[in-house]
Amino acid sequence: MNRHLLAVVTVAFSAAIGGHGRAAPPADLPLEPIFNGTDLQGWKVPEGPFWRVENGVLVGENDAAKKGSMLYTDRTYGDVVVEAECRFTGEIDSGIMLRKPEIQVQIGVSRSLKRDMTCSFYNGKYPEQAQAKRAGELLEPDDWNRIRVEARGDTFTVWLNGEQVSQYTDAKYAEPAPIGLQIHAGLPMKVEFRNIRALAL
Repeated sequence: MNRHLLAVVTVAFSAAIGGHGRAAPPADLPLEPIFNGTDLQGWKVPEGPFWRVENGVLVGENDAAKKGSMLYTDRTYGDVVVEAECRFTGEIDSGIMLRKPEIQVQIGVSRSLKRDMTCSFYNGKYPEQAQAKRAGELLEPDDWNRIRVEARGDTFTVWLNGEQVSQYTDAKYAEPAPIGLQIHAGLPMKVEFRNIRALAL
């Protein structure tokens, strides 16, 4: 291999892993809005006061009884990239749900582990290899954070603010399903989403 070709390959590889030994987000894809910033058209809205739109932001908040709630898209997705900006304060427990059976990308504090597990995968437990152990370094407290999830075949990957933080492979989660957003029961919490976009692959 000549020096010029070696240099090109080296630069391409460095770009692909984001220069930090971790994969950069996929090249820009034509993601389409699945939240219009005005109302909940395109979503299955559950009964109760849990989900509302304020100033272009989707707000999920518990009621006085601290009941949980799920908000799902009307459309189902198999292989998909979904991206959203998320903001929360304090000890919340939320997540982005994909596929059937359902797998969750955690947002906030785990009820079972009592610590922030944002961008880790939850499937009834938090598999060690699927935990986003660097997420705390990248998370902007009380501010907007961009979470990007790719489900491709049996592999699920998450980027937080432009850096890959977790990946999980399991062929069990194979069937298409709606994209879901969670309000966990049992604690007072409020989570906000904006610029929610997706692309079926």
